[in-house]
Amino acid sequence: MALLKSLWPYLMIHKARVIIAMALLVSAKGVALVIPWVFKHIVDALDGGSPEQLLVIPLGFVLLYGGMRFGAVFLGELRDAVFSRVTESAMSKVGLEVFAHLHQLELDFHLGRQTGGISRDIDRGTNGINFMMRFMVFNILPTIIELIVVMLILLFAFDVWFSAVTLVCVVAYVAFSIKTTEWRTRFVKEANRLDSKSSTRAVDSLLNFETVKYFNNEAFEAKQYNTNLRAWEQARVDNRLSLALLNSGQALIIGLGVTALMYLAAKGVAEETMTIGDLVMVNLYLLQLFVPLNALGFIYREIRRALSDIENMFGLLRRQSTVQDKAQATVLKVEQAAIEFEAVDFSYQSQRQILKQLSFSVAPGEKVAIVGPSGSGKSTIGRLLFRFYDISAGAIRVDGQDVRDVQQLSLRQAIGVVPQDTVLFNDTIWNNVAYGCPEASDEAIWKAIDMASLRSFVESIPDGVATIVGERGLKVSGGEKQRIAIARVLLKNPAILLFDEATSALDSESERSILKAMADISANKTTLVIAHRLSTVVDADRILVVDGGEIVEQGSHQELLTQDGQYARLWQMQQTTNG
Repeated sequence: MALLKSLWPYLMIHKARVIIAMALLVSAKGVALVIPWVFKHIVDALDGGSPEQLLVIPLGFVLLYGGMRFGAVFLGELRDAVFSRVTESAMSKVGLEVFAHLHQLELDFHLGRQTGGISRDIDRGTNGINFMMRFMVFNILPTIIELIVVMLILLFAFDVWFSAVTLVCVVAYVAFSIKTTEWRTRFVKEANRLDSKSSTRAVDSLLNFETVKYFNNEAFEAKQYNTNLRAWEQARVDNRLSLALLNSGQALIIGLGVTALMYLAAKGVAEETMTIGDLVMVNLYLLQLFVPLNALGFIYREIRRALSDIENMFGLLRRQSTVQDKAQATVLKVEQAAIEFEAVDFSYQSQRQILKQLSFSVAPGEKVAIVGPSGSGKSTIGRLLFRFYDISAGAIRVDGQDVRDVQQLSLRQAIGVVPQDTVLFNDTIWNNVAYGCPEASDEAIWKAIDMASLRSFVESIPDGVATIVGERGLKVSGGEKQRIAIARVLLKNPAILLFDEATSALDSESERSILKAMADISANKTTLVIAHRLSTVVDADRILVVDGGEIVEQGSHQELLTQDGQYARLWQMQQTTNG
């Protein structure tokens, strides 16, 4: 009921269509319930009527019967056409809401997510909404109405035994269907779980295509996928066998009920308390009742599955981000773009602290580099500035404003990031650059391309800026990917620049070229450079050496070499390695 209550607002978006569809539903069901009565009169008129009756009365009822048959189908189709907008609208709106919500969740959720599994949860959830709306409204509700009306007709037209047998049959059928479906739900859930597992493995493998190739593990990946598929296959077989048991039991109950009712009707005809037309009418009512009822087990099972799928999808919607704007959060006002970290403590897990009382500042227009060994907390500093996580203690400020007191959107609009692993969309170079500011003019995009020294590259390839870069940018080199990333940031035109090991994956020639582009765009902007290669930050105004989550040294390149401390040792080590 909670899920149905959650879906109600989406239905009410098209209230008029819902009302019209309900009216058409009642009309179609009313016409369908009159059909057996019309057929009874056709049979009775043909059974022992006068020559005049044989010509006139059956003809009129035959025409009426045909018209009602068409009317029931036509009204049903019209109902579906009217209601389809409601269903499709609800599916698209819920899907969009979940998609948008996923983008609002914290980085920690996305680092631990299983993309394939989430995608299947959304697909199954939206399909579950479609099923729930169509079958609840157009199958279960009409079947209940029809059952009540048929029982009343049998009660008043014949005797209580007809209604009693029908009621017992329906109650037994429903009880058996529910109990058996509850038992077999575990098979359905297991099949769904293994389906998500195999899908997740397949997506993960394809996303890491290069890694698979590097280690010649195509056969291994196929074996892993095959193992998952075999488990899924067995779960599906168990599911099918339990379904066969359910269908057989339902058929037995329906068969016994129909036999009992037809016996009562045949006995009534033999005793001349019922006509042949009455027998035919009872038979038609039973057919009309049990045909939709015959699918009750399937519908109940699918409703349970749909509810489970919708619950999983709404579970994503109910998940709240651990990083949220305060109720009174203001828009960040950037005037000088000064950055300040004051006694910052942070840990991803409580057992291991990453940053310890970290304090430093970046003056407006200053270029500050953060260096240190792997695991020292360098990249964490950038993530905290962007507010992917909230700190445990201390404060991070931009122009004196605590990042926790301002709206995340405004904070992130003020910061441009060029990451180590630039991931591009499987789209054109033009669209990947334009992603930095989708509403930018063509002139502004070309200017960004020029400033990132990307024009010579795009002019040297056949399709130019219309070149598709491939999934995650696999069709362009690392250096060109970084140029595209820089052009994208230039188009965004932020007040603060963050380079997170932006050249660590490049060769020396590409690195020199990218460093020049970085130096050009960071002029007169507050810049934070997180680097592993010390040679990339020798021009920084100030270098912070971080180790164990603390700043152990700071100063310019020359000052730090003079101190002959950890920076000097790292510099010497890297120079020796490079040499």
